Amino acid sequence: MLDKETRYIGVEVTSPERTCEDKNCPFHGTLSVRGQILRGIVESTQMNGSALVRRDYLHKIDKFERYEKRHSHYSAHLPPCLDVEVGDEVKIMECRPLSKSISFVVIESGDSE
Repeated sequence: MLDKETRYIGVEVTSPERTCEDKNCPFHGTLSVRGQILRGIVESTQMNGSALVRRDYLHKIDKFERYEKRHSHYSAHLPPCLDVEVGDEVKIMECRPLSKSISFVVIESGDSE
């Protein structure tokens, strides 16, 4: 089971070079991905197998016809086959709920683009 092939997840992303034995890896495990694809910056990787991703966006205020900056945080599962550090830009994709707060998984890091 060491030379396990990388699975196609249905999205055009760069596949990781390393393999892993994580059952919640979309490339080498059985986790299916669906729904939203978001980009963000990794703020923390201190959780075991997870990352905290910050997404910045603009929100329109109709009354003043201006935009204001907002952000939100997402907890995402981090497969061991991806090398992600704090400050990297990543793509995360929606998946089934893996825990109380994790419903996204990291599918690509910014250095692989």
